[in-house]
Amino acid sequence: MRNLSVIILSHNTREITKQCLFKLLNSLKLSPELKTEIIVVDNASTDGSTKMIENIKYQISNNKQKRKKTNIEIKIIKNDQNVGFAKANNEALAVSEGKYILFLNSDVLILDVNFEDLIYYMDKNREVGVLTVRVWLPNGKIDMASHRGFPTVWSSFTYFTKLEAVFKKVPKLSRFFGGYHLTHLDLNTIHEIDSPSGAFYFTRKSILDKVRGFDTKFFMYGEDLDLSYRIKKIGYKIMYYPLFTVTHLKYQSGLQKGIKKTQHKTRNYFYEAMKIFYDKHFSYKNGKFLNNLIHFFISVKEKISQ
Repeated sequence: MRNLSVIILSHNTREITKQCLFKLLNSLKLSPELKTEIIVVDNASTDGSTKMIENIKYQISNNKQKRKKTNIEIKIIKNDQNVGFAKANNEALAVSEGKYILFLNSDVLILDVNFEDLIYYMDKNREVGVLTVRVWLPNGKIDMASHRGFPTVWSSFTYFTKLEAVFKKVPKLSRFFGGYHLTHLDLNTIHEIDSPSGAFYFTRKSILDKVRGFDTKFFMYGEDLDLSYRIKKIGYKIMYYPLFTVTHLKYQSGLQKGIKKTQHKTRNYFYEAMKIFYDKHFSYKNGKFLNNLIHFFISVKEKISQ
């Protein structure tokens, strides 16, 4: 068994995926004893991404032939259509051999992550099921999607009505109004959260086997929250571990990139994911009237955002 499997999903982000891979390979040099595989799933890219990945794979293989010390192997899965985030990651998970799994977005640049340290922490804290590092945006601010509470009716309400933003710097009120992004917690300390984003999602293969990976009802967006919810439900903690930092370039193949038709389709996935998550985990607690009302407000929010 390998120590680590890093799973990266690629879809028409050739140059950014290339940066992601080189930064990852440089970071893995900090942990030369780890046996690591990098599994890249390409979701029918048309920009030459697969050729670029194959070239990097060849370079790694060539280094081995020249007897340069490396415990890294690159695998490529090529899909002939875009099967979505959840299904593509599950494809890689099915062939992965690592004790630990890192789901890494192709638009994430790793700066200084020591994976031996992450594995040591997880080995010593068996109650921890998922870990994420400090995920920073290019502007130097935290990617709030990486530090979330579960979207209950109340926390979603306070977020979308901007009450979270208004009270986030008021200590006694931020806990009450800031549940969507856990704004009351110190971003410089190790602490428990409800869910990171899929940008940097470090977990155990054994746990993913128990929960059967991502739910493929989510084509894109929401699948990370759903996975975290199910992992917490079986008794594991999810930790924010800011000893290391990565940069999330964000929106390279999502809501803010591409032609208008693609943006509209992606936005639909975003709001549809909200409905799927709510129906799956919260609707049973509420009556038909409230459930219909929640769906109505999500639809209104979607129309306003267009």
